[in-house]
Parts: sequence; C-alpha cells; structure tokens
Amino acid sequence: MIIAHQKRKENIAEYLLYMWQVEDLIRACDFDTDRIRQMIISKYDQPEEIRQEIARWYEELADMMRIEGVKETGHIQLNKNIILELTDLHMRLMKSPREMTYQSVYYKTLPHIVQLRAKSGGEEMPEIETCFTAVYGYLLLRMKGEQTTEQTTEAVKQISTFLAILASKYRDEKSGELQLEEE
Repeated sequence: MIIAHQKRKENIAEYLLYMWQVEDLIRACDFDTDRIRQMIISKYDQPEEIRQEIARWYEELADMMRIEGVKETGHIQLNKNIILELTDLHMRLMKSPREMTYQSVYYKTLPHIVQLRAKSGGEEMPEIETCFTAVYGYLLLRMKGEQTTEQTTEAVKQISTFLAILASKYRDEKSGELQLEEE
C-alpha cells in the first residue's frame, strides 16, 4: 500500500508492474488472510496501526480479485483501467505533431510488440498491455534466476524505454504540463 501509493505518484509503469506482483502474491498465499499477514505484512517495518491498514488494503484487493473473477489469472479492473488510460494517452501522443520523439521510440519498439503478439498465440490484447506483459514476464524469469536470450533482453530494454517515456508523459499530463496538439 505504501509502495503502491508512492509509485502511483512517481511512475505509473512501475506502479502497474508492482500491482501485478501484488496480485500474484495474493494468489501465492491462496487468498488466505493469515498467510498474507505472515508472509507479506509482517515484513513491513511499520507501527502496528499502519500494518493493520496495509492488511486491510491487501484484503480489499483479494476481495476485488475474487469478485472480479481473477483468482487464477488476469488483473483487477483498477489495473485494467490504467492500461486503458495509458492506451488512450498513447493514441493521442501518436496523433500529436509535437511528439515526434515519442513516435520514433514507439516505431522502434513496434517490431518487438508484433513479435511478442505472434509468440502469444494470437491472444488479442492492447499493445500497451503486451508491453507490460513482456516486462513483467521478464522480471519473473529474472527473479527465478532463469536465463534469457540476448534477443529477449534487448527487446525488453527497448520496451522498457518506451514504457518509461509513456509513464513520463502520463505524469506530465496528470500535472498539467503536457500540451498535445492533435492533427
């Protein structure tokens, strides 16, 4: 909760990846409140009242996951909405004559997106979600200590660069600093 709030303000891409990790942690604990408290919340070096607040936050997320039918796979609507917001911003950035640099980075990233979509068995998802899925999958592989090819590493670097720029544009838009001119 503390990390999520901080990341949401600072970097929406990191926030979303963090929230996907939280969803997976809840799944790993089998939605068991006691296991969540023991395995996750007990690790926070915070006063008891803050830990109670964190526990409630995890319980609310677990409830959302149950209600929204994403106990096994998928993401809660709150996280899907961020993908939608980022996709909308991406589309507006692509139409803006002021955003040539953004567009250039996107076009450099596009072959990797196309390749990932082809490897996913034709699963239809927005391009931005494809990018997040790739980065998240890569991070999971790294945490497991698994090796990746040089090609995969380069693709993830390019996708991460693209997402970092998009996240920066998102932050600028939220602070009122982004001025888009659409054709």
